[in-house]
Amino acid sequence: MRRPMTSYVVIPARLASTRLPRKMLLDETGKPLIQHTYEAAARATKPAGVCVACDHEEIRQAVERFGGKAVLTSPTAQSGTDRVAEVARSMPEVDIFVNVQGDEPEIPPEAIDQVVELLERTAEAEVATLAAPLRERDRLADPACVKVVCDGRGFALYFSRSIIPHPREWDDSLLQADPPIFLQHIGVYAYRREYLLKIPYLAPPPLERVEKLEQLRFLYHGARIAVGLIPSPTCGIDTPEDYRRFVANYRARYNRR
Repeated sequence: MRRPMTSYVVIPARLASTRLPRKMLLDETGKPLIQHTYEAAARATKPAGVCVACDHEEIRQAVERFGGKAVLTSPTAQSGTDRVAEVARSMPEVDIFVNVQGDEPEIPPEAIDQVVELLERTAEAEVATLAAPLRERDRLADPACVKVVCDGRGFALYFSRSIIPHPREWDDSLLQADPPIFLQHIGVYAYRREYLLKIPYLAPPPLERVEKLEQLRFLYHGARIAVGLIPSPTCGIDTPEDYRRFVANYRARYNRR
């Protein structure tokens, strides 16, 4: 009898960021941003634990101050996925690793459980991720909003910053179609450990270099990515405006000034 699969959340976090410097340590809510993401991930019920894979001592210390677990990873790591893989090398007992971005403080814990369950039940997939219906035309045209198209079984065919599928003739009713025609990719991933350990050694293809989307490397090299649907997109923190919105929502939710 096979033992149940074990899963674990790793939150890659780096100190430097282009559009919002030192965003992991921003603390206008009374907590650093990384703590909000950590606490959201810790509320998921499937994973056995959570840790932060960071590139700087300041982040490690911030995590340990609120009682979290942090691992200092190589400062030369090329991506968050490389940081997750570095942690995975030291945890052979874990079957599935979940990559939750450090700037996703409002990620629903249920979404983390969903992506783990999706990979558990989809034997053909090396990776699982999530998407949500895209109902706003301005978001559809925004290159910062990554889109995904899937085949009939829910496996990813392609990810793009462009509008995919691209309507030959536009009609506003396309945005309200059910099932949805347009899907926004949600940047949370579940990886099988053996596949995750291969990723740092996969050569980035031209598609990835053009679109600046790492998941295109997985598709290019033949991996199957299962895509699950959630009702609405999560809101990551990329800009000062994003952070102000998050702080305002947090204060309103908890009646704090």
